[in-house]
Amino acid sequence: MALYRLPTGTYTTRAAFAVTGGSLRDKRDFAATAVLISHPNGDLLIDAGFGEHVAEHIKMLARMERAPYQRGRTASQQLDAAAYDRSRLLGVLVTHVHWDHVSGLDSLRVPVWINKAELRYGAGDSHGAVFRAVSEGLEIREYTFDGPEYLGFPASFDVHGDGSVIVALAAGHTPGSVVVFVTLPSGKRYAFIGDLTWQMDGIIRGAERPWLLHRVADVDAGTVRLGLRRSIALSRALQVVPAHDVAAFDSIPLLPSRFPSVPR
Repeated sequence: MALYRLPTGTYTTRAAFAVTGGSLRDKRDFAATAVLISHPNGDLLIDAGFGEHVAEHIKMLARMERAPYQRGRTASQQLDAAAYDRSRLLGVLVTHVHWDHVSGLDSLRVPVWINKAELRYGAGDSHGAVFRAVSEGLEIREYTFDGPEYLGFPASFDVHGDGSVIVALAAGHTPGSVVVFVTLPSGKRYAFIGDLTWQMDGIIRGAERPWLLHRVADVDAGTVRLGLRRSIALSRALQVVPAHDVAAFDSIPLLPSRFPSVPR
């Protein structure tokens, strides 16, 4: 079992629009990075990053949501460059359906792992327009939170049944947004918290999104605040990774030039 990061690009915004107390002079690069969880029972990507048609996806956003962006290789291209065996890939487990987490589904064309509340949000909300476009024709693997509270989050889903990959309901940012907990055989533990905070400022100094961005970006700011506090507490015991902080992914290796084959 192992983790690999697949950076697909970044987009740029001002820190003042990312975290409370941020400066208008401080420009932040927001990561669009997928993470591959390699597991003997089958692999999963956490989110999909930018896709082949990211320029078209950005045009689907409200004008105020568009930002300058830098495109890298898609997750699909990176997997192919590493000679990755696609038969191992069970699908993409989305933390939530906003465009910068699902754009890459356009070239991966694999099953989407998602819960009912998030699927309903993606089907009907204006912020789900890109998701609806890129997921058309894809298999939807809907999971349920049939497990107990997990590390302070109210319900959970154990992907492989061995405790190595636990999906916990966070909600707040979107109705079905999740945190993905990964425990490696070495004992190293990660919490991929999606957009509970966009940058590590939220974990290090408890900085929330500015009030206006809470209103625009979150369906329930109070639930986001609670999830952020839980994540701050957990950061003492495991590595917390906000989806859009570039440096937060640094300790996770890139895909090797040739992906190792694993007996199945």
